[in-house]
Amino acid sequence: MNAPLESNIAALPVQQSDNSNANTKNYSPFVRQFLDYLKFERHFSDYTIKSYGADLFQFGQFLSQLIGHPNVSDPAPVSPDQLDQKQVAVEPLTIREFLNYLYGQNYTKSTTARKLATLRSFYKFLMRRGQVGVNPLSTIRTPKQEKRLPKCLDLEQIQKLLDTPGDADILAGRDKAMLEVLYSSGIRVSELVDLEMSDIDLQEGVLRVRGKGRKDRLTPIGSQAIKAIQRYFELRTAEYAQQGPLTGRVFLNKHGGSLSTRSVRRKLDKYLLMAGLDPGISPHTLRHSFATHLLNNGADLRSVQELLGHQSISTTQVYTHLTTSKMKEVYDDAHPRANSPTVPHPMIQPLPPQAQQYIAKAG
Repeated sequence: MNAPLESNIAALPVQQSDNSNANTKNYSPFVRQFLDYLKFERHFSDYTIKSYGADLFQFGQFLSQLIGHPNVSDPAPVSPDQLDQKQVAVEPLTIREFLNYLYGQNYTKSTTARKLATLRSFYKFLMRRGQVGVNPLSTIRTPKQEKRLPKCLDLEQIQKLLDTPGDADILAGRDKAMLEVLYSSGIRVSELVDLEMSDIDLQEGVLRVRGKGRKDRLTPIGSQAIKAIQRYFELRTAEYAQQGPLTGRVFLNKHGGSLSTRSVRRKLDKYLLMAGLDPGISPHTLRHSFATHLLNNGADLRSVQELLGHQSISTTQVYTHLTTSKMKEVYDDAHPRANSPTVPHPMIQPLPPQAQQYIAKAG
């Protein structure tokens, strides 16, 4: 089972350390077992496994004194087995020292929280395997996150973006279909690029989506997305006529291979520039816009949770903050005394003298 993971690990980006001697990765056996577990038992995506591996590699460098120890100029080499021993012997103080190093390197709170989450998962794994008796992170608190509302496009901006690619050729048609599907279904980019031809039912207007942890869900798509997909399939059939019926992944690159999430981001950046929209918009912004627009138009929170594939409704509730202005508008339109001219709001205009005297006497 290790063979497939070896190629994955080899592809991980080498972390830049504070010491020039640490220019190659050296995963310990426990870390390799943990990454195997994530891949073959938890069915995490390759991208997630790379992120976990990079975090644990950095922590291993810290334990080996290759980074975060400015007073150690020439650290002794540490073998993978020795690194395992250091990981098993870690105490809460070591974790706090690692956090201090991250703070000193100006990591954001969100990145630090992610690295802590990686370590928590790793040590829970070691506890289940009987390698450690106490989780050294049990007394470590995750740094409080800044509450940032997700970006959201309005309907005019969405329309401008979706109209930009056109469908004159196969690549433009593919890009338009991708953007239409992202906004119409609210799926993640990783879920988009993993779509297989067998996952799409255009007659019913439904996608079968493989979410996090390989949990499948059915997600509807609208008529505009269906139309864009049909046009893309026409162009794709003409381009690859010699291959027979369409099979495999839905969205292909220009060489006929699978599309990557990074490619989708580059395509979006291109169309944002062409449409004159905020270049800080990400593919995930389309997911945020999908959820916000549904709630603004009366969808209930539980339904949006199911459509997004969120395990916890608290994750979905962030979008309710974006709908406050819509709720105020509905209130003003529907409540019989919301805008009554006979009941002036004290913050808008002063009370008449008689009312002020009455309040003074009552006080």
